Formats: sequence, structure tokens, C-alpha cells
Amino acid sequence: MSTHDSDARRHAFIAEIRAVPAGQVASYGAIARRAGYPRNARWVARLLAEGGEADLPWHRIVRSDGRIAFPAGSAAFDEQCARLRSEGVDVIGGRVRLHSGAGEQWLDAVLWSKALPDDD
Repeated sequence: MSTHDSDARRHAFIAEIRAVPAGQVASYGAIARRAGYPRNARWVARLLAEGGEADLPWHRIVRSDGRIAFPAGSAAFDEQCARLRSEGVDVIGGRVRLHSGAGEQWLDAVLWSKALPDDD
């Protein structure tokens, strides 16, 4: 892949991460799909791991099953939970609910839905 292609992908991912509004979350895979690069979720994770974008709302991006990717109890895990909760996102057991209405439906989300309280 050329540097131009890599830069274009990076910029597309950053734009999609920035587009996730406060109080909502998206998965790494959803960001990749929205940016036009399906099956590139690991690229999104790598971009976020690099840092580099001080004001990027990295905390709104989670795994496809709603889990926070950092190890439970780590400083990064605690920070992500705190940031999400400050925006009104329920974090229960290191997991958030991904809503199917936003195009985020996975088998894990369906299976785990009984473990999280209903929004109703």
C-alpha cells in the first residue's frame, strides 16, 4: 500500500472517530466500515494506540461486543470508563451496550443483551 493510500485511510478513520457524538460509542469495525475500509478494524485500533491526535475521542471506540479493549483495572481502562460515564454512557462490567439501531448488531451483543439492563 502506498503512503498516499495509508494517509487517506488514516484521515478517513480519524474523521469517522471524530463523528461519534458524545454519549455514544462505536466499534473499531464500525469505524472501518463507515470510513470505507471494511475488515480493517485492527487498523483503527492501531491508529488509536499510536495516540498522536490529542483531542480524538478515542474513549468512544470499543470492541464489537461492547467491551473496553484495555485490561480491567488498568489506568487506561479506568480512564475510558470514567470518560464514557461522564458522557452518560452506562458501563457495566467493562462493557457498553451497542445499539442495533445504529447499525451495530453482532451475535455477541445479542447473547450478552440479557446481562445488561434494558433501556426501556
